[in-house]
Amino acid sequence: MNQTAILGLRTTIYKVNDLNKAKMWYTEAFGVSPYFDEPYYVGFNIGGYELGLQPEEIDASPKTANVISYWGVNHIQQSYENFLQLGATSQEAPFNVGGELMTATVIDPWGNIIGLIYNPDFTITA
Repeated sequence: MNQTAILGLRTTIYKVNDLNKAKMWYTEAFGVSPYFDEPYYVGFNIGGYELGLQPEEIDASPKTANVISYWGVNHIQQSYENFLQLGATSQEAPFNVGGELMTATVIDPWGNIIGLIYNPDFTITA
C-alpha cells in the first residue's frame, strides 16, 4: 500500500484588516464561536477543520481566485443567501457542476473568497 506524507487539508486562513469586526462576522456567518482568540490570530473549528483569521495592517496583496477553499454545506442555496444577507457579495451563484454536486462562491467584506460546496458523496476519512 502506497501512503503519501500529505494528510489532507487542515487550515484555511483569511487575512483581514479589522480582526474584531471579522471575528464577529465569521462567528455569525459560520454559526461557531472562535476557540482561539488572540490579537495575532483567531481560530474557528468548522467541522473539524481550521478557519483562521490573521490581521493585516493594510491590504498587503490583492486577494485572488486562483485557490479557493470550499466549505461543505447541506443546503447550498440557503447557505449562499445567508452569506449575502450578512454582507458578502456574490462571486458565483450556486450552480451544478455534475451529478448532485453544487458549488458557489462569495466574497467577504475584506475581499476574501469563500467557497461553498454541496457534495453528498464526500465522506471524511482518517
